[in-house]
Amino acid sequence: MKKFLAAALIMCLILTTFMGCQQEERRLILATTTSTQNSGLLDHIIPDFEEKTGIDVDVIAVGTGAALQMGRDGEADALLVHAKSAEEEFIAEGHGVSRSDVMYNDFVIVGPKDDPAGLKDIKDDVKKAYEVVLTSASTFVSRGDDSGTHKKELSIWDQAGLEPSGDWYVEVGKGMGDTLTMADEMNAYTMTDRATYLAMMDNLDLEIVIEGDSSLFNQYGVIPVDPNKNDMINADEADEFVKWLLSKDTQDMIGEFGIEKFGQPLFIPNAQ
Repeated sequence: MKKFLAAALIMCLILTTFMGCQQEERRLILATTTSTQNSGLLDHIIPDFEEKTGIDVDVIAVGTGAALQMGRDGEADALLVHAKSAEEEFIAEGHGVSRSDVMYNDFVIVGPKDDPAGLKDIKDDVKKAYEVVLTSASTFVSRGDDSGTHKKELSIWDQAGLEPSGDWYVEVGKGMGDTLTMADEMNAYTMTDRATYLAMMDNLDLEIVIEGDSSLFNQYGVIPVDPNKNDMINADEADEFVKWLLSKDTQDMIGEFGIEKFGQPLFIPNAQ
């Protein structure tokens, strides 16, 4: 028996040297938005991917702009973000292999329950709401972090022909959860994705005051980073992640998330 164990140990050492006695650990770095993290979606679905594939996922939740930069710098394997025009530019520049729609929800404007600017009367016209906020100098908290939400907010100011500036306009450079908390503390208005707001609303004195404008549509996409950037990119793992994320089973999981607690899904799957 001892001779057998010794022989097995020697064989294992040989295999370790030339082939690897144990399978190398597989990992994926996913750069994504704070909304997918703050809403609880990733905690809901990522364990399924890890269990099915044996791939450990390291989630880095930042703004979309920062996530795209991580992709440009070759510091992530895959991106899950929500600024479609910026994503398409990222692909056109050759930083990503492909881009696929994954899911969508919408942005909303939230504010104090007493709604000092009277935005609830405007209902679904976000450009008009921004005009009222500016002319009344009502405190507005902006993420100011080049995230997908920030990009959307700036695009609406631009479409309305308005330039937000002054003490009333507070840029915080924070993620969505922190921005909502600050808006709550400052009795201010802010733009947020609906999922993060719903996930946090029990701890906020903020209400939705503007919703339903078509310009508030919020599409999410997944991008595997170009493996030619460096030899550290886990291209196979990224490819498996994209296929899993777009699969029917995962899309069904996304569509079910939030229904039990909120009576509505926080994200609508729309992979093609």
